[in-house]
Amino acid sequence: MSISPFTKEQLLPQEEKLEIARHKSQLFIGIPKETSYQERRICLTPDAVNSLTYQGHRVMIESGAGVSSSYTDKEYSEAGAEITQDTKKVFGCPMILKVEPPTVAEIEMMNPKTIVISAIQLKTRKKTYFEALSRKKITALAFEYLKDTDGSYPAVKSLSEIAGTASILIAAELMITNDFGKGLLFGNITGVAPTEVVILGAGTAGEFAARTAIGLGASVKVFDNSITKLRRLQNNLNQRIFTSTIQQKSLLKALRRCDVAIGAMRGQERCPVVVTETMVEHMKKGAVIVDISIDTGGCFETSEVTTHEKPTFIKNNVLHYCVPNIPSRYSKTASLSISNIITPYLLQIAEDGGIESAIRCNAGLKNGIYLYHGILTNKAIGDWFDLPDNDINLIVF
Repeated sequence: MSISPFTKEQLLPQEEKLEIARHKSQLFIGIPKETSYQERRICLTPDAVNSLTYQGHRVMIESGAGVSSSYTDKEYSEAGAEITQDTKKVFGCPMILKVEPPTVAEIEMMNPKTIVISAIQLKTRKKTYFEALSRKKITALAFEYLKDTDGSYPAVKSLSEIAGTASILIAAELMITNDFGKGLLFGNITGVAPTEVVILGAGTAGEFAARTAIGLGASVKVFDNSITKLRRLQNNLNQRIFTSTIQQKSLLKALRRCDVAIGAMRGQERCPVVVTETMVEHMKKGAVIVDISIDTGGCFETSEVTTHEKPTFIKNNVLHYCVPNIPSRYSKTASLSISNIITPYLLQIAEDGGIESAIRCNAGLKNGIYLYHGILTNKAIGDWFDLPDNDINLIVF
């Protein structure tokens, strides 16, 4: 008689072991005052804070953090936030929300294993930034890398919409300046030739610049080397406008005639320079250039970085506006936009029981992580700064 390796009890049907339900976690978010030059935005509006505190989460805001976005401490306090003047106390929170990336000094104020959600602005980072985060075993998430279900990047897209729309409104202001502007009304008035606008780039910023210019009655020409992007732009605008690939002869002809030129090109590393100084010399006296691409180097050879305080300069009789971070000029709109994107992610993190569980369930959120408990998980950053990196999918299953 063979002896069974199982006991009689083990052979009886067993009850099924079901997955234990995820426990919700309580978030404790710190929002410090932005210290970066020209940064006027804030990550969460009072309404967003209210929806978080209503669900039992804590939000601590440094006094005056929302002032430059037209939000008072009182509004945040009434929304349920705790207001403090102690910067160290804010940086001591388990989760930090910032628009600009934290400085090395700010990282030093953080506790080990803090979660940091901010922009990354890779072109302005130094190796020491990642090393400082790594030493504190920090988990860091970048707005720019957050992915939507359709594969798009919602934060980048949203700020590009603002920059594109704003570029035309800025150009309209500059065209009427009495000292150098042409005194032209940006529009199409009966019996008067419409304003001519050239837009370089058919991405989101280019599309919203075109949409705004058309809305004001301008004649618009869009140049881009991607036929797919130009076709999508035509379809999104619901009307046929002049579109062309970038060819020196046709571009020069358009620039000679235009009143406004908008630079909205994007590149992997540096934005490509498509308008040479010689081409700018051929433009009309008093024409306006707004180079949105200045954040990544600018697509006009004559572009030089300017500030919100001194936004313009004249070169070759053409007025240049080359301020990086245009959305910061419209701080309240930009803050609302960032807040709308980030709040659902925060609620999702809490619902899933913390960042670890959330990134297992949400691939778009996982894509936003570039540092996980101090381990670099973004290959592009690793290659750029010559730092060792790991695939996050091998760390988080």
